[in-house]
Amino acid sequence: MKTYKVFADFANQSSPSHYLELRAWKRVYAVFLFCVMTAIASPATTTFTTLASFDGMWDSQYGSLVQGLDGNFYGETAGGGANFYGTIFKITPSGTLTTLHSFAGSPNEGGNPYGGMVQAANGDFYGTTEEGGVDNYGTVFKITPGGTLTTLHSFDVADGMSPYAGLVQASNGNFYGTTEEGGAGGCGTVFEITPGGTLTTLHSFDYTDGETPVAGLVQAINGNLYGTTAAGGANGDGTVFKITPGGTLTTLHSFDGTDGAYPDASLVQASNGNFYGTTYTSGAYGFGTVFEITPTGTLTTMHSFCSVVQNGECTDGFYPFTGLVQATDGNFYGTTYGGGANGYGTVFEITTAGTLTTLYSFCSEGTYPNCTDGDSPLTGVVQATNGNFYGTTEYGGANDLDGTVFRLSNGLGPFVLTRPASGKVGAAVIILGINLTGATSVTFNGIEATFTVVSNTEITTTVPTGATTGKIEVVTPLRTLKSNVAFRVTP
Repeated sequence: MKTYKVFADFANQSSPSHYLELRAWKRVYAVFLFCVMTAIASPATTTFTTLASFDGMWDSQYGSLVQGLDGNFYGETAGGGANFYGTIFKITPSGTLTTLHSFAGSPNEGGNPYGGMVQAANGDFYGTTEEGGVDNYGTVFKITPGGTLTTLHSFDVADGMSPYAGLVQASNGNFYGTTEEGGAGGCGTVFEITPGGTLTTLHSFDYTDGETPVAGLVQAINGNLYGTTAAGGANGDGTVFKITPGGTLTTLHSFDGTDGAYPDASLVQASNGNFYGTTYTSGAYGFGTVFEITPTGTLTTMHSFCSVVQNGECTDGFYPFTGLVQATDGNFYGTTYGGGANGYGTVFEITTAGTLTTLYSFCSEGTYPNCTDGDSPLTGVVQATNGNFYGTTEYGGANDLDGTVFRLSNGLGPFVLTRPASGKVGAAVIILGINLTGATSVTFNGIEATFTVVSNTEITTTVPTGATTGKIEVVTPLRTLKSNVAFRVTP
C-alpha cells in the first residue's frame, strides 16, 4: 500500500509559494508511488476505451481537449515534440493521432502550452503558452486546423507573464484570459485580446483580491466573466471573482480551507444559473472539494474528496485538479488526479444534489508504472456531440509514463453545440453535431432559422430575427438534436 504523506504535506500549506511547489511536485510525484490492484465496480452502462498512447515525444497533457468543426479532437502537450517545448495534436474519434505543430520556444514563438485551446467562429484555434515569446514570459497564439501557427502577443511582465490558462471567446468576438503572474501588482492579470492580437490588461491582482489565476474564465448569461484565483484573497486560499468586460472586478468568495483551497480550475455555469467548480485541496478531509456558487457569491460545498476510504485508498478520488462539465443528463463530470480504487485517479459524476459516483478508476489495467489505461488525469473531460466523454492522462499508457487519450461512455445520446455560444440577431453561428446530413430544420428557442449543411458534422446559420435566449434544435432524418446549453441572444 502506498503512502501520500509527502504529497499531503504540500497540500496542507496555504501560501502562494507552497502552491507553486505543489505544482512542481505534482509533475514528478507519481514515479515514487506504486499501485495495488483492486477490482473496479462501474455502472453497467459505463464503458472505458484507451484511444491512443503517447510515445515519448509527447508529455504532460494539461489542457482539456476541444471538439473541432470536423468532428476530430484537438489538444496540447506541455512538453515533448520535435523541440521538447510541447505540441498541438489532432486525434480522430477512433484514435488516429497526428502532430500538427511542435513549439520552438524561440523568441518568435511560445513554448509549453498548458491551458487548452478554444475554436473560434472563424474555425481557427486560439490558445496560450506559459513560456517563450520575445521576452520568454509566454504568448497568445492562433493556429489553423491545418497546423499554421501565428504568435499574436508576447507578454512582457508589465502586461502579465505565464498565461497558464486557456482563453474564452466572448459574445463581442474578443478573447479573455488570465496570466499566472505579472501585472501592476505582480500577482497575475485578467486580459482581453482581439482576434488580431491587440491586448488590453483589464485587471492586475494585488493578493487582497486574489493571486495566481491559473484557471480560464467563463462568460455567464449576464455577460460578465467569472473565474478563480488559486491563492490570495482574505484568507490566502484563493477566490472566486466576477469581472465585467470593461474590467470592473468583484471578489465573490474567499476560500478559508474548511470550504476548500486552491481552486485551480475554471468554473462552469449550469442550466440553473449557478456556477460549479472544484478546489484542489482542503475541505473536510484535506483532499479537495466540489462546490456550487451563485452569481452573487453564496457558496455551498457539495462534496469533500476522500470521504470514503477502502483498502487504504480514497475510493472517491483526491485532488481534483480540473473543472467540471455539465452533460446532457444535467449531471457534472470531472476527474481527480489521484485516488480511486487503485490510487491513480478517477473519472466521476456528481449530481446537482451532491451525490458523487466514481465511474472509472485508472490503473485498472496493469500495475504501476504499466498502467496501460493511463493514470493521473491532469485534465477534465469534454462531452462530444456523440454523447461520449473524452480526456487525457498525464502518465501511463502503452509506453509506461507518456500518457493516454481515452473515451468514456455513460449511455448518453448525441446533441449539438455552437460556435460561438452567444450572438446578436444576424450573427453567424456554426452548429456542431453528428449525422447532420439531410437536416430539415434549425430553430433558436423555437424560432426558425435559415441554414446550410456544410458536412455531416457542421451546419452554418445566422441568429434569426425574433430569437431569444434558449436551446437550439436541429431536426435530422434520424432524430431531433438539442443543444446542451442555451444559446444567449445578446442585444
